[in-house]
Amino acid sequence: MTDDDKKPQADPPAQDTARATAEAAASASAAASADMAADAAGGGVAAEQLMGEVAKLEGQIKDLTDRLLRAHADMDNLRKRSERERDEASKYAISKFVIDIVGMTDNFQRAIEAVPADAAAADPALQTLVEGVQLTEAEFMKVLERHGVRRIDPKGEPFNPHFHQAMMESQDPSVPSGTILQVFQPGYQIADRVIRPAMVVVARGGAKPAKPASGDEPPPAANSNEAPGAA
Repeated sequence: MTDDDKKPQADPPAQDTARATAEAAASASAAASADMAADAAGGGVAAEQLMGEVAKLEGQIKDLTDRLLRAHADMDNLRKRSERERDEASKYAISKFVIDIVGMTDNFQRAIEAVPADAAAADPALQTLVEGVQLTEAEFMKVLERHGVRRIDPKGEPFNPHFHQAMMESQDPSVPSGTILQVFQPGYQIADRVIRPAMVVVARGGAKPAKPASGDEPPPAANSNEAPGAA
């Protein structure tokens, strides 16, 4: 008997069991590795989805914030415009009434000018009548002034197209060109708004008028016409 015959032989079933066990362990390890890889891959996809949702929500927040700010600005502008319109409505509410009623002051002026000075001096009753009309006109003007209405009577002043309407020109070299020589009809204004420009006669042929200081120019008035050649 040889030495090889003396060595114990492995049990074939035991060898199969060991091999099966090793293969099962390798398979389990591979499966575990695959599961871990799948979990890692799945976690990456979930993270990307979450970041996408966050970016989407941030965009919505920004959009809503912009809309809110714009709405707030619109409401603030609406409030300011409403306040301005309310103030203007309160300030100029009597404009149409004043336009209709200032004709009475024109009639007062016509009545006073219709009476010659020497005739009034010669007749005490006529003088009293003229003085009564003058007092009535003065009181009427005080009432208008209390409501913010001011008369524009610019005789001797430089022509200003924002307040005056030139009806004609008259040659007069004794005064600067553009000086108002005569007022056909006085004008009226409420606060800074002219509701009726003064109708005037403007001089021409004199010296060139001085330019007004910067910033002294008033706002434009309605229905005002610039005197031809007055500049």
